[in-house]
This record gives sequence, structure tokens and C-alpha cells, in this order.
Amino acid sequence: MLRWIRQQLGFDPPHQSETRTVYIANRFPQHGHYVPQKFADNRIISSKYTIWNFVPKNLFEQFRRIANFYFLIIFLVQLMIDTPTSPVTSGLPLFFVITVTAIKQGYEDWLRHKADNEVNGAPVFVVRSGSLVQTRSKNIRVGDIVRVAKDETFPADLVLLSSDRAEGTCHITTASLDGETNLKTHYAVPETAVSQSVSRLEALQAVVECQQPEADLYRFVGRITVTQQGEEIVRPLGPENLLLRGARLKNTKEIFGVAVYTGMESKMALNYKCKSQKRSAVEKSMNTFLIIYLGILLFEAILSTILKYAWQAENKWDEPFYNQKTEQERNSSQILKFISDFLAFLVLYNFIIPISLYVTVEMQKFLGSFFIGWDLDLYHEESDQKAQVNTSDLNEELGQVEYVFTDKTGTLTENEMQFRECSINGIKYQEINGKLVPEGMTDDFPDGSVPHLSGEEELFLKAVSLCHTVQISYDQTDGFGDTFPRVNGISSQMEYYASSPDEKALVEATKRMGVTFIGSNGENMEIKTFGRSEKYKLLHVLEFDANRRRMSVILQTPSGDKMLFTKGAESSVLPYTKSGEIDKTRVHVDEFALKGLRTLVVACRRFSAEEYEEVDRRLHEARTALQQREERLAEAFAFIERDLQLLGATGVEDKLQEKVQETIEALRLAGIKVWVLTGDKVETAVSVSLSCGHFHRTMNILELVQQKTDSECAEQLRRLARRIKEDHVIQHGLVVDGTSLSLALREHEKLFMEVCRSCSAVLCCRMAPLQKAKVVRLLKTSPEKPITLAIGDGANDVSMIQEAHVGIGIMGKEGRQAVRNSDYAIARFKFLAKLLLVHGHFYYIRIATLVQYFFYKNVCFITPQFLYQFFCLFSQQTLYDSVYLTLYNICFTSLPILVYSLFEQLVHPHVLQSKPALYRDISKNSLLSFKTFLYWTLLGFCHAFVFFFGSYILMGEDTSLMGNGQMFGNWTFGTLVFTVMVITVTLKLALETHFWTWMNHFVTWGSIAFYFIFSLFYGGIIWPFLHTQDMYFVFVQLLSSGSAWFAIIIIVLTCLFPDVIKKVLYRHLQPTSTQKSQLIETHQGISCVDSMCCLSEGENGCARLGRMVERLMGRCDPTRVSRSWSDSDPFYSNDRSILTLSPVEGSRC
Repeated sequence: MLRWIRQQLGFDPPHQSETRTVYIANRFPQHGHYVPQKFADNRIISSKYTIWNFVPKNLFEQFRRIANFYFLIIFLVQLMIDTPTSPVTSGLPLFFVITVTAIKQGYEDWLRHKADNEVNGAPVFVVRSGSLVQTRSKNIRVGDIVRVAKDETFPADLVLLSSDRAEGTCHITTASLDGETNLKTHYAVPETAVSQSVSRLEALQAVVECQQPEADLYRFVGRITVTQQGEEIVRPLGPENLLLRGARLKNTKEIFGVAVYTGMESKMALNYKCKSQKRSAVEKSMNTFLIIYLGILLFEAILSTILKYAWQAENKWDEPFYNQKTEQERNSSQILKFISDFLAFLVLYNFIIPISLYVTVEMQKFLGSFFIGWDLDLYHEESDQKAQVNTSDLNEELGQVEYVFTDKTGTLTENEMQFRECSINGIKYQEINGKLVPEGMTDDFPDGSVPHLSGEEELFLKAVSLCHTVQISYDQTDGFGDTFPRVNGISSQMEYYASSPDEKALVEATKRMGVTFIGSNGENMEIKTFGRSEKYKLLHVLEFDANRRRMSVILQTPSGDKMLFTKGAESSVLPYTKSGEIDKTRVHVDEFALKGLRTLVVACRRFSAEEYEEVDRRLHEARTALQQREERLAEAFAFIERDLQLLGATGVEDKLQEKVQETIEALRLAGIKVWVLTGDKVETAVSVSLSCGHFHRTMNILELVQQKTDSECAEQLRRLARRIKEDHVIQHGLVVDGTSLSLALREHEKLFMEVCRSCSAVLCCRMAPLQKAKVVRLLKTSPEKPITLAIGDGANDVSMIQEAHVGIGIMGKEGRQAVRNSDYAIARFKFLAKLLLVHGHFYYIRIATLVQYFFYKNVCFITPQFLYQFFCLFSQQTLYDSVYLTLYNICFTSLPILVYSLFEQLVHPHVLQSKPALYRDISKNSLLSFKTFLYWTLLGFCHAFVFFFGSYILMGEDTSLMGNGQMFGNWTFGTLVFTVMVITVTLKLALETHFWTWMNHFVTWGSIAFYFIFSLFYGGIIWPFLHTQDMYFVFVQLLSSGSAWFAIIIIVLTCLFPDVIKKVLYRHLQPTSTQKSQLIETHQGISCVDSMCCLSEGENGCARLGRMVERLMGRCDPTRVSRSWSDSDPFYSNDRSILTLSPVEGSRC
């Protein structure tokens, strides 16, 4: 029970040691002092809430928001003291916001519970009491032997014990974990591989010792001790023995495995990453504005309280004859009275803080995010992938990006490798018609003849076709068995699968040249060399890792020799070679790199019998170690991979994705700096940078590479800084490699940043994944605090994607880890242009206006309430009825701004894409600057003064505005102010709207109509549940007065006419780039940029003004407009080198 409570509260039982001991089939030692370790059950919990904790946990999370907490305090104050407004006025909006958010979050969590129950309730087979028993997935315990059939997913992390194959291998695909679609081979240890039946498994006596659970999918350290006839046999266990939960069994009839990690301790569950919450610049601005408005509220409340006591200093106002105080009131504490009055004023003015702002922003972000997925321009037909949104909280941040950090392979390039050239024994070769031809020679072999290859060439091709981890898929899906399937000697249905596209390209190339990899059955690898079959015994695989940057295989050749084949990056292989054409190969590798080819160097080593024994011993010791296994393996690998004989090098081409050059150019014109961060060598990366337009041919390329010491690095940085100052006219590009970057960031961060900021393009090569994240963090935390975006497609880009303000994953060929950890995912790099320049632009202007408008309409709402106190002796009399107070933000003014924030378009999407410079208009959070915020706030105060004093002047001394001489009361006055306010703030938004849809019309005019209908209905009936009937017939009486109608029209016009004039003058005298590019109505005979820029022949000023007002009111028919601008527009003067994304024709309008 206690453990269940701990799990409900989110606490895992603490592990007692660094390793766990798993007794297979839960056959524990019989001696008395053994205490079994406690392990998690196999339930997966992705949900956030339970039935018991939903209400308290959800309320706690919601009241962490400052606005919600503030309104809760106000609501409690209204309950505790005598306040001028009903607690309902604060309670109902708060209840509405809390309920809507709770329903949304509860529904999302219910879906997660549903998915969890499906997974946890899935049927599985386990071996118990000598037979196969069907149970539910959640009932699996650590130590259970589980049977999994073909095409089923593994229900827990299992160590493979046996399969239907004699050698104990199975094929799996981990596509759901890391997106890699290739088949991976996993192995059972020989001692358990023979236990293929339930009875033999039941008799198996074995213990697995392994590390405690960790999130790394590719790391597993353990050993298995099998007891056979009283003798203990110890075998190492690694990632190749572990079947991960979520992976799927392929090409294998069935397997048996023992559960070692279950439930929330499985590697898949540990990878449910709780990403750090990213907050957008708009949200930060919003919180700042809220604090300022809180200050205004406190100021108004304190001022009103002070003025109340100043006024009441006179006896005639303190205790007038018609309102005598009670004895208790006379004797009460002045301090308590002051506090009580202050709180009452706080309640009266509290609506200046817009509670519904948060819920409207959430709805806008949630609903608005669907537009990205629905955009057909972001849909990739070939792969049938549309853009996806993983978090909608950052939509507007897409419009604020200043730096883009991009990976190269698979992001700028296709990650589709094509073999182009190779170097063998110091001679360059090309592939011509599937034959290996020395450079400069032609394909002079007659068709069908077998070219004669020298010994070095043949050994090189054999090394390439044997040194890899490629799998083969056949139509005979149950695998190889003991033999390799063949059709006419070679299987015609076979297809290669590889985790690395380079490996696949190389193996396919050797096949075309006559050395064909036939397959591997765990122990043997078979190749066909020009029809001659050769079997090699696979002794050891030295897996690739990011630190070594190479991989090796140790094989026993058909003649019995032991050989090592190695391939890897030239910087990781050449230093360990001692023979072969090293200098010539290095030159060839550099030549390949200059052509933009990806290079790998191939080498070999022959072992004597004694050397191999030492190698085998060291590998066995390192692989069976439970502590520091990685370090020991690294030492063993370093001992083995030395004294190599260089065989040659390969050059593989990775094609650029389409429209990469245009996209990078568009981003540059938008004022966005592009940094390319790649693990490739310098020459390859520079060549690709030049071909994709990241570097221009005219650019002065500066280098910070191969720096060995801090002082050397500092001196080079100072030289670069001087050079940039001297050549200030020329554009500069900077190339940095990983080691130099480490030195620069250690001691000379400030100088390095200064150089980087002066360069228009930066290329970082030989970067480790964490270095990529460091570079992003460096820019993020620099004094300017720029908004950063990282885009990549592989697991090595995840840290960079999570570090940047906005992370974008490319749905590429390197798995789905980048997509899973990103905020947005797109299929191709070219889609980034539209995502930022169009969607980012729209999202930003929409939400910026939404935030400003919300504060504006609440200032308009509450300021008349404040002014009214000067006319009622600060008695805290409310100006508006409680129902109006409650419904103002919820019903009367909420829908127009929501619809505006979903559909508004200041400029047509085509224009935004064709003129990237328009993106600069909204950069640096310009629409939410303090100046703009001040304008909207002052506008709100001005309008509020006009509402109040306009209505006051109308009434003046004579309140008998009815035809029959009846008088207006204070409720009629308040309703008049409220009516004018609802109409004005709605029409103000109509003035701001440029893109009108039927929905805008419906909610704008519908909101005003709804207010009138509701008021007539509310004031026309006596409501029995209301304490007072203050509003009975008030609205009807108001509307029956011609003077009131006249006042409404005059006040609305007085408020909005200056806005119209200001817009016209600003557009005429100081038009922004965006305003210049806005769409216009076509008028024959006018050639112009927009309706403010020119007159047709014979057109008078009135006609022009009429057109401008029409334009301001948004009367734009998208079907009738044409795009046009003048080449002489000053804001485009720096765009001479534009590579437009779509042709924009100049036209007569």
C-alpha cells in the first residue's frame, strides 16, 4: 500500500545498489538471508493526473498563474468584506476560465489514460510453473520469461535467451523508438540459445547482473551467469543482447527473453523526456504588462481611498443627515476601515486585469496551430508527410527568429548517398557503368566481361563489403536458418538495410562492381567475388562510436587468417596507419572533400595467432566488466586499431535538397543569420556551404581551425577581428572546427562572439552533439538575447533543438528522435521559409494585437468606474450592473478578438514569401514594445474619458431626456457609458482588421447585436432570483430616447475618427514596409504600390480619402487585387541580389 502511495505521488522506490541482480524465472536462492530487490511493475503511466489528484493538482497548477491567483484573492475579499460588487462578478469569470482549462487538460489526460490502459492491458505470454500462461502486460515482473511472436512489440526490456533459430539470433526494428527502419540483429548467448522449449527454459539456472535503468537507448552493461552441471559460465551482455520495449520482432517466428527493466524503468519510458518549458517573448511581455497594470490598479485604489478620507474630513460629507453612522461604525478602528475601503476599491477596479486574456491566448495558440498542419505548401507528397506541431506555445516565436542553427547532413542535404569515387593504393578510381575504372581511363571493357582487378583493388572492395552492420531483407521472411537463400546463386529479392546511408551506398557500390555481400547469420559473413563464394567467420565487431569515429570487424578468412578491417573518418584512421600510400590518400581525401563528397578511409591489419589471443582476451575482459565498461572497451579498441595498413578511401555524394539555396537567401534577406553546425570535415562542409549559398563566392572566408593552445587561439581571434575592421565593406564568413571552438569558448568567449557577430555566415565543423548545444546557448545568453532556432534531423541534433528557443525537426532518414524532441516538425528544409516568413509573421502580429487590445478594452472598461467615484463621493458605488461586469470579457467582447487572432493577414502570404525583408518589420518584438504598449494604454484612457464625460455632458444638469419628462437615473447613465464602450471597442478592432472573412463580419456585428438583444431581454423581465431589480426596463427606457441614440453615435465617432485620421496620415507620411506591400483594390489607370501612394489622373482628394478609408476598413476583395511594387522603393534598395521564392509580376492596378 505504501509503495502504491509513493508511486501515485511520483516517487520511485530508491535503488539500493548500482547494479541489479535478476534471477531468471524468479528462481531465488534458497538460503534464508536473501532479501529480494524491489522493482517497478510493468505499468506504463504517461498520464499526469489520477481520479484522486486531478482536482487538487490541476487547481494548484492553474493558481500558479499570477492572474488566476489574483482573481482568487479578489473573490475571497468579496466574500469576506462588504464590497460594492457581488462576489459573482469575480467568481463567475474565474470559474469559467478555470473550468475551461480544467476540461481541456482533463480531456487530454483522459486520452493518455486510455492509451495507457490499452498498452497495460495487452495480452502477453509468460513462462510460469513449467507452462506458457497468458496474462496482461502490466502483470509482467522482473525475472519473468516472456514469449514474443513475430511482428509483436516487446512488452518490457528483455535480455534475449533464445529464438527459433539454432544460433539464437533475431531481427528487430526500432522504428518506434529512434525511427531507424533497418533490421537490427540481436543475439542470445550460446548457453541459453539452445533452450528453445518451455521445459528447457524452466530448467535453466541463470542469473543476470546489469546496471540500474538509464535512458540511453544504445547503452547496456551486464553479464549473465549460467550454471551447467555445477559449473558457472559467465558471458558479457551488451546492447546487442537487449530487446527494448516498443521495438518490434521481425523475420523471426518467436523468441524468449527475460524481463530486466519493466514499466516506468524501461528505456522507452525513461525517454519520455520532460522538456524544459520554453516561454515565448510575447508571454514574457504579457507578464510585464500585467505587473504594470497591477501597479495602475493599486495606484487607483490607493488614490481613491485617500481622496475618500480627504473628502470625508468635512462632517457634512462624513455623516450626512440621510446616512447616520451606527455606534459600532463610530467606534471601529480607522486602520481597519482604511484597509477595508482599500480592498473595496481594489474589488471595484479589479477588472483592469484581464482574466480572460490567458484563456483567449491559449485558445488562439491551440486553434491557430492547426493552420500549420493544414498548409498544403508544407506537405511533402513523396514521403506523404505534413508539418506537425508538438507545442503550440511558441507559434508567435516563429516570427521573431534572429539566428538559425542548422545541421548539414539530412537537413540541407538529402541524406541519400551515391558512391562517386574512391582511392585505392594511391590511385583514384571512378565508377563507370558499374565498373571500377582508374581516373582518366574510359570504360573499355566489353559488355558481360569480368574486369580483372589487382590484389589491392580486390582487398579494398572486400574490406568495404565486409566492414559494416548492414542487414539484408529477403522475401523468405523467416530468415536464413543455416544457409543463405539464393536465386541463381545470388538472391534477386534481397534489399540492404543500414542505420547509416553511407554504409548502404558503399555495399551497393561493391555489389555493382562484382563483390556482393550475401548475408550474415551471426557467426558467418558471406560474399561473392565475381561469382566465387567466400565465407568469413565473424569473430568480433568493434562498434562505431562518436568519440572514435570509426568501426571495425575482426574476421577469420577462408584460409584461416585473422584480419581486422577498419573504416572511419580520415582524422580517426590515418594517424593509426603505418603502411600504404598515406600521403597520396590524404591528398585524394582532401580533393574528394573539396568536391563536397563525404569521405571514409579504409584500412586493415593482419594478426598472428599470439596477437589474436591477446586481442580476444582483452575484448572479453572489457566486455564482461560491470564497472567502467566503456573506458575499458575504449582502451581495448585503441590497442587493437593500430599499426594499420592503409587500403584506400571512398567518396560518397550527398545531394542538396531542393530550394536550399533560395531558402537560405530568403532567411538572410529577412535579417536572419544562418549558422551551419556539422560533424563533417572542414573541406566537405565548406564545399557544401558554397554550393547551398550559405557562403558566397565573393565572401571573405576567415578560418579558426586546428588551434592547439589557448594563446594560439586568442592570437588568431585577434587577427580575425583586426581583419574584419580593416575590410569592413566586404562580407565575411567564418569557419570554426570543434577543437578550436572548445578553446575559444574556454577563455575567449567575448572575443569569439565579437568575431561571430561581425560575420554574416558561420560554419562550425567537426562538432560533437553537446558542442552544438553549447554554441546555441552561447548566442542565447549573449547581451542582445537574440531569439534562436535550431533545425536538424538526427539524434545528434536533439541537444541543440532542445536548447534553442524554437526547435524544428526534419522528418529525415536518421530516425525520429529529432522530430520527437522538437517543437515543430517539417519534411524538408525549404519549408522553413514559409514557416517563418508567413506563419511566423501572421502568428506574431495576431497575438501581439490580441494582447494589446485586451489591455486597451479593459482600461476602457474600468476607467469610467474610477472617474465615477469623483461624482459619488468615493462611496464605492458601481457604475455598471453586476451582470454587465461579469459578461463584458466573457460574452460581449471576447469573440471578435479571438476570430481576429485566428484569421488576420496584414499582407498576402505570397508577398510575405516573395519579399522576405518584410520580416524585419516585426523583429525584436517591435509590436509589443513599450512605446506601442503605452500608445494602446493611453488610447484606452482617452476613449474612457470620452465615454464618461461625453455621457455626462449629454445629461449635464438636466436629466429629463425622455419625451414624457421622465428622468434618467444612475443605472441609465452607467448603461449608456457601457453601451458606447461595447460599440467603440468592437469597432476599434474592426478598424484594425485588414483581412475580412464572413466569420469576422459575423462575430463583429453579431457581438453588438447580441449585446442589444441580451440587454433588452435582461432588462425586460423581472428575475425572481436577483436581490434587486435595478436594471428593470432601464435599457428599453434608454433606447426610447432620441438624445441617447444621438449621444451614442456622436461619442463613438468622436473616439474613432482621430484613429482614422492618424492611420491615414501615418500611412501617407511614414508608411512602413508592410504598409507599402499591403494589397490594394484595383482601379483602372492607376499604377501604384498601395492606395496611399498615388493618384490616378484627374482624381480628387476626396476620392482618394474615400479609397483610403475603405482600405482602412479592410474592404479588400482578394480576388480582385494584384500584387505590385516599385523597384525604387527605398526599403527594397538592399535587395538587389534577391532570389525570390515565387515570381512576382509588376502589374498595372
